[in-house]
Amino acid sequence: MDRLLKRCHIKNRLVKECLAEFLGVYILILFGCGSVAQVTTSQNTKGEYLSINLGFALGTTFGIYVSKGVSGAHLNPAVSLSLCFLGRFSWTRLPFYVVSQVFGAFLAAATVALQYYDAIFQYSGGEFTVSGATATAGIFSTYPADYLSLWGGIVDQVIGTAALLVCVLALGDVRNTPAPAGLEPVLVGAVVLVIGISMGSNSGYAINPARDLGPRVFSWIAGWGVEVFRAGGGWWWVPLVATCVGGLVGSLIYELVIAVHHPLPDMTKEVNMDGVQEENSEKPKEIPTAWQQVAL
Repeated sequence: MDRLLKRCHIKNRLVKECLAEFLGVYILILFGCGSVAQVTTSQNTKGEYLSINLGFALGTTFGIYVSKGVSGAHLNPAVSLSLCFLGRFSWTRLPFYVVSQVFGAFLAAATVALQYYDAIFQYSGGEFTVSGATATAGIFSTYPADYLSLWGGIVDQVIGTAALLVCVLALGDVRNTPAPAGLEPVLVGAVVLVIGISMGSNSGYAINPARDLGPRVFSWIAGWGVEVFRAGGGWWWVPLVATCVGGLVGSLIYELVIAVHHPLPDMTKEVNMDGVQEENSEKPKEIPTAWQQVAL
């Protein structure tokens, strides 16, 4: 067995990172969409809205634990894109990460559909619909509430994703009040939980392009048809574009309001063996910003 595992060892760093992102997002969506499937098909008798919040929160937590040591656990194209804009992540790696994240979400949605196929079929009467009393497309992707305008949906996703990035940056900022070592995934999951509790009713708090696109493509292929792209007045692009904008807005807010104002330590002096400060001839070292310290 050891010999077989050694033959499976991959040396290429990028490939290993992409596999980690794939599996991390897979875990996130497996638990997240799985909770939606259980609540929907049981007609709220085996869970409710809070169950869905917990499913996505804990899915995020364990997805990060699975992948953080290998890829940094972005698990979200909006995070990866923001890191690129701020110089924390390589632009050349971005498309590989994004494809891996979307593919992980796609396969996780397929797994949920396979596991809950009989339940979905019974609940919907064999009709895979996007809207109506027995609609099931919402198990996989987000759709706007009937009252939500397109502009309102864009604002909703920008605010939600910006809140995610602000909180994540704060948790990892060593010059602020960082999360205890090893508990970062738990607290990031808590951030996802509170976003779901407070910002979920308008459109399901996608806050992650991969989380929405991968399952949406799957549902299109699996029988829900092109209506998954037409529903909500062509809503499908909002969780892709607005979340990326929100990620950039949130990271910029944290940098401008918090990170750039951290006091720099006095590197011009050092303490000698007698405990007396002496001038240090070396120039002060540049302290990295919060984005240079942390990746989700």
